Amino acid sequence: MSDTVDAKYVPSEDEPFMNERQRAYFRGKLINWKSEILREARETLDALQQENANHPDLADRASSETDRAIELRARDRQRKLIAKIDAALQRLDEGTYGYCEETGEPISLKRLDARPIATLSIEAQERHERREKVYRDD
Repeated sequence: MSDTVDAKYVPSEDEPFMNERQRAYFRGKLINWKSEILREARETLDALQQENANHPDLADRASSETDRAIELRARDRQRKLIAKIDAALQRLDEGTYGYCEETGEPISLKRLDARPIATLSIEAQERHERREKVYRDD
């Protein structure tokens, strides 16, 4: 089977979990997401390079530096997101994609569709967040 999926295809609970069609669907979703992030990063880099850094007014210069810092923080978050997308693509190659890292149970298709980099089922994620909150509150 090819790695392309009909544009109208939506994974369904009525078919075998992580069959070839579902894997191709999620692979396409992850690759498109990564491409979009990289495109936005290139646009940001171009904009930062084209921006005239010679602001004679101190307030303009400070505002420009603040904008640049915010943009660079956003790019750093996106760099981390790309690493998570790459890890999800690796799990697809290994056959472990879509299964909870904690329980080994399938992660719901709705959750994967909403957050294709998910590594935990909703229940495991909630347990994880409750544990984090308990430690954070101490």
